[in-house]
Amino acid sequence: MNINDFEVVIGLEIHAQLLTRSKLFCGCSTAYGQPPNTQTCPVCLGLPGALPVVNREAVFMAIKFGLAVGAKINLFSEFSRKHYFYPDLPKGYQITQYEHPIATGGSIVLITAEGRKTIGLERINLEEDAGKSIHDGLPDSALRSSLDFNRCGVPLLEIVGLPEIHSPEEAVEFLQALRTLLLYLEICDGNMEEGSLRCDANISVRPKGSNKLGVKTEIKNLNSFRFLQKALEYEAKRQAELLTSGKVIHQETRLFDPDENKTFPMRSKEEAHDYRYFPEPDLPPLILDSEMIEEARQSLPELPHEKIERFMTQYNLPLYDAKILTSSRALADYFEKTVADCQAPKSASNWIMREILRFLKEKNLSIENFPVPPTYLAELIRLVESKKITMATAKDIIFPEMIAQPRSPLKIIEEKGLLRISDEKTIKAIIDQVLEKNPGPVNQYKQGKTQVLGFLMGQVMKETHGQADPQLVQTWLKARLDELVSQS
Repeated sequence: MNINDFEVVIGLEIHAQLLTRSKLFCGCSTAYGQPPNTQTCPVCLGLPGALPVVNREAVFMAIKFGLAVGAKINLFSEFSRKHYFYPDLPKGYQITQYEHPIATGGSIVLITAEGRKTIGLERINLEEDAGKSIHDGLPDSALRSSLDFNRCGVPLLEIVGLPEIHSPEEAVEFLQALRTLLLYLEICDGNMEEGSLRCDANISVRPKGSNKLGVKTEIKNLNSFRFLQKALEYEAKRQAELLTSGKVIHQETRLFDPDENKTFPMRSKEEAHDYRYFPEPDLPPLILDSEMIEEARQSLPELPHEKIERFMTQYNLPLYDAKILTSSRALADYFEKTVADCQAPKSASNWIMREILRFLKEKNLSIENFPVPPTYLAELIRLVESKKITMATAKDIIFPEMIAQPRSPLKIIEEKGLLRISDEKTIKAIIDQVLEKNPGPVNQYKQGKTQVLGFLMGQVMKETHGQADPQLVQTWLKARLDELVSQS
């Protein structure tokens, strides 16, 4: 057997930090980047006698997510203690949900070129985060470890996917779709670099045609889409090569080294009994009422996959455009406001995806901070579509001016005298000037080298600062050259 004879089976576990202002079981702040150990209290440090109280907003957000993915919201759920002794877990246990999670089932919807595809979810749990270990090298090269407990007790949504993913690329698409959904619901900021969205990947391989799952390994703490794909590609190849050579795959937890582009063992994989789960004695069961669930249902926005499909249907956009434009609610809103004014969906899509997103990337800005309002972009598009200005003038002169000092494109045109030149007498006079200045290319055209037409046209456009109507220039320039040919 070779590597191509195996099928990859992947299941993702995602931890999303919820956008609450306080922690899951106490009133400490969840603000990121504060001085170490300044956002702690007896509850999140697990000091004797301190009692947790559930954060209602975190529960509401969990319900909201469950409804968005079509999960079953369990009216009865409960918290459990999960015991493990990490240095950044001061209590020695984590409060999570085990036997009775807040939601079960549901799926993430992917929109592909072949249509809708769903990847199922097993469960959705509420749990608290652990602290953070910081490892610093001292001048003498010794290693010093410090502990920051600010993150202890921060509310997490654990989303456990079913093993229904069959390629690293599909795993990335799944995580991207899930992240976009969290952003739409406004329950997580999706910042993978800061750790507010983290992914663990379970992966196994099996001979093609087999229904039996192979021995899996878990890759922990993947904090970028690129790392997720690279780690899964390496691990799939490693496992397939082991099986091909007759060796055994050991169930274990592994880490990904982005410098080496490979995974390496971290520890043998724990089983559920290793954690010694039991119901959290300091918290009563979580009993939900129908009013809270209905409130969460009413707060749901149009979901990302629904918006993608609508953009493709309503605006006749290709899948690629629709996915980019719906990657955030704010970007989708900007597009729709622009189209409402200019009635040119594809032109609006092109401007946003090329010019605006390039500018935002260069300046490290979000669409919310883009200085040009949709009404101005729509006006610019209308001016180009009506051929009052050229595309070159719009992109090279007016658009940068709109960004530097936001104002109406028409105002900029008036200030700089940029209206398109379509007057026949003016254009033909400029054509004659250009031909007189370029006798060499003119003679080449007379000799049948018609490709010089493009060069001469460029010279005419240069003389008019890009304001001449290019179709008229081409028509009249060719006519004048042909006239010179017939005279020679």
